[in-house]
Amino acid sequence: MRILAVDDDPITLKIVSKTLTGVGYDVFTARDGQEALAQVESVRPDLIILDVMLPGLDGYEVLRRLKARTDAPLLPVLMLTADDTVEGKIKAFTAGAADYLAKPFDAAELVARVKALLRRFAGPAAGAEAVQGTVIAVFSLRGGCGVSTIAANLAAGLAQIWGQPVALVDLALTAGHSALLFNLPLHRTWADLARIPVAELDADLVERTLLEHPSGVRVLAAPKGPQHAEAVSAEHVAQVVRLLKSRYAYVVLDLPHDFSATSVAGLDAAHRIVTLMTPDLASAYVTARTLDIFETLEYSKDRIYLVLNWTFERGGLARKEMEGFLKHPTSLIIPFAPDPIVRAINTGVPPVLDAPESPLGALLEDMAFTLSAEEHRTRGPANPTPAWERVQRRVRQRQARAERHPAGPLRIG
Repeated sequence: MRILAVDDDPITLKIVSKTLTGVGYDVFTARDGQEALAQVESVRPDLIILDVMLPGLDGYEVLRRLKARTDAPLLPVLMLTADDTVEGKIKAFTAGAADYLAKPFDAAELVARVKALLRRFAGPAAGAEAVQGTVIAVFSLRGGCGVSTIAANLAAGLAQIWGQPVALVDLALTAGHSALLFNLPLHRTWADLARIPVAELDADLVERTLLEHPSGVRVLAAPKGPQHAEAVSAEHVAQVVRLLKSRYAYVVLDLPHDFSATSVAGLDAAHRIVTLMTPDLASAYVTARTLDIFETLEYSKDRIYLVLNWTFERGGLARKEMEGFLKHPTSLIIPFAPDPIVRAINTGVPPVLDAPESPLGALLEDMAFTLSAEEHRTRGPANPTPAWERVQRRVRQRQARAERHPAGPLRIG
């Protein structure tokens, strides 16, 4: 990886260069803004460390010129400056900086921030075309079907299987609790993006609004109060999803129980729509209406992944009865399992993370694999994760059972 360090102080340049070359990076240096812009042409760095106070062109002007170039709009820039004021940080982020580090800095923190930025802005492999991420919406027109729980476990499962961050977008704007399901404090929410005109939204702004969970899930949380929900427009939703799928292999949408403009914007963007229902007549009627609306919206049937979630213990309609009424196959049955679900809500740890080998955790992990992009399922991760290994073991077990008892269909997929 090539890093360009720009600073008029030779001592700072020496420290940055020694620190980063010591962990394996190729470091190039420049002493002023004009030299930095020329080096970008010749070196083609993967990341720039940029001082603010430079002779001639200052760091902000260099950053603005970089962001205006069509060949380097997403080149990450780490601002390195003695100005540690809030105003200085806001000015840097407004100009397009991806991160900000104040002088004097700790060498370990510099390395950590560089590694994090390079992971965040990692592009496709050399020679590969840029690939847009897969968007998966989780939806039910009727409440109580477990939409948020399934969305949270799906996002966590995808992150664990593929070993890379997954964006989870809470579109239940009036009362969403995706952040709660990961025990994340609401430091930033949709309200921070809603005040920004759609035309001014960019990937960096959206990225900084996400709440990070150690599992790899990045949550765009619903506003703290319903009074902020109306400020989020359908255009905001469409643009934010568009920006997220340019950076994340998977974007999961936690949708409310309606066909509002913001909900439809999310559904329109989805490659797969996980549609939840419970085994009762009211849910059957609502789901039938949902499928009719999907048809009106011209969503193809292969986008719909119908899930029957047993949210009560007994007395429900059979799978065949539900499928016969809906004239649509059920892709997955989730058994009645109140204890792990309640525990997950109270602890902020989804079952797919808390107990991935348990029956419910394994089922949800397998669902995440089934909903993964076909090219990923076929190729597998470059570095197999424990979750991937678990899924593959269960796939082999199901295949062996199917060969012994070929009559019945598989429950997963």
